[in-house]
Amino acid sequence: MLIDSHCHLNYPELADTAGVVARAKEVGVRQMLTISTKRSDFAAVKALAEAYPEIYCSIGIHPHDAEEHEDITEAELLEAANHDRVIGIGETGLDYYYEHSPREAQQELFRRHIRVARALDLPVIVHSREADDDTVRILQEEYAGGAFKILIHCFTSTPYLAEEAVKLGGYISASGIITFKKSQALRDSFANVPLDRVLVETDSPYLAPEPHRGKPCEPAYTLFTARMLAEVKSVSFETLAEVTTRNFFTLFTKAQKLA
Repeated sequence: MLIDSHCHLNYPELADTAGVVARAKEVGVRQMLTISTKRSDFAAVKALAEAYPEIYCSIGIHPHDAEEHEDITEAELLEAANHDRVIGIGETGLDYYYEHSPREAQQELFRRHIRVARALDLPVIVHSREADDDTVRILQEEYAGGAFKILIHCFTSTPYLAEEAVKLGGYISASGIITFKKSQALRDSFANVPLDRVLVETDSPYLAPEPHRGKPCEPAYTLFTARMLAEVKSVSFETLAEVTTRNFFTLFTKAQKLA
């Protein structure tokens, strides 16, 4: 069994939800976590999770959209996350590569999400691109105010971010990028992440792994990422599948209760 720990099933490219879920199950991807990125996603991801037992969902605002959501309060996020199928908070974090939103707005909203995640005892799902120092700083500062669960999703950053997140009890998720020919440095980073701290994801409909690169991605392609990660970790595919599934439920404890 595999779990796609991060996908966007409400996006138009994945509108055939029944087909997407069926194709995933055919290759052993039994469950998936669909992620919200803005306020307008909240109802859609909840509806998907209500309609399919294979789907969980999250509540959060992507850093790209931070400026448009500066008015969203912790109370609103808490209320939106008060749902049986919501198992995580995010995605949130920092993106200094595109900087679609001011850094200050991203940082404040990131902290807001962390406080909500702590209050609900749900993992905070972190997006970090070209922002390692500030991501680590904010995680450490907020953690000093009270522990919370951390998942660095679609990890492509420096070993520093992975190491510091793991020190805080965090988990690191591999996407299809790990299969790309030019991603040897990323594979080397994952070789040093403890096996009991890794997850797999697709970030569908983006980042399709080899041999589907360039095509719309979907949860079934978690299989290819898992195969590559098994090679990187020098374990069998069966072991990798078992461990990443166990890691998912260890981190997302609410999902374990729902399974």
